[in-house]
Amino acid sequence: MGSRSVIAGRTTAGAEGEVVVLLIGMRINHFWAVHHWLPVLGAMPRMLRELVRDPGRGLLGHVLLTASPRTYCVVQYWQSKEKLYAYATSPDMFHHRAWARLNRKEREGKARQHVGLWHETYVVPEGNYEAIYADMPAFGLAAAHGRLPLEKRGRRARDRFAHRSGAPAE
Repeated sequence: MGSRSVIAGRTTAGAEGEVVVLLIGMRINHFWAVHHWLPVLGAMPRMLRELVRDPGRGLLGHVLLTASPRTYCVVQYWQSKEKLYAYATSPDMFHHRAWARLNRKEREGKARQHVGLWHETYVVPEGNYEAIYADMPAFGLAAAHGRLPLEKRGRRARDRFAHRSGAPAE
């Protein structure tokens, strides 16, 4: 996600308007059931490659995280909730096929609780997010929406929360 070059000093994310964030992940419930969780673990990189190849789908950026040896998460930043929903329901995309396969297994009684799946989606209105990065490469929200010198949005969190698109910086 973005350049890995460290930017000296403090910057902030250049996001304007609402921000759409999807947290999606899996938990390995039974390590020995590799044939159940390995396909799930491999599905996310495939979906991300599919989205990166087609920027028009709306994925702006993503960060892969490991919460534990059992739990993996991807933080995704989207152009809009409509584009996220369109990708999730598009029959020509891998996500649709993966969920159809999972639903079929559940209906057939073949889902045995070996792997857990979850997601949370947040649509964050402008004025309800802020970011600061100190001596960091582009990361997270700034990698998805671009980064700005901190002074453009304010040195304090309160000032960055108060930022509104199109309003002149104080």
